[in-house]
Amino acid sequence: MSQKDELPNTHTRVDPRLLEVLVCPITKSSLRYDAAAQELISDAAKLAFPIRDGIPIMLIDDARRIDE
Repeated sequence: MSQKDELPNTHTRVDPRLLEVLVCPITKSSLRYDAAAQELISDAAKLAFPIRDGIPIMLIDDARRIDE
């Protein structure tokens, strides 16, 4: 994978209707959309799920741990 592929695509928009129905796969709680980082944040699980090419990747193994 090239370095370009690893950078978040800040120009890709996520369908707002999709954001309304997605929940954390662990806690089933709502998610917070971070447009700058292109992530969906689960505050309850302390995980950030990446959004790639406008598609939320809701796999626990691909999530980034959020440390407070």
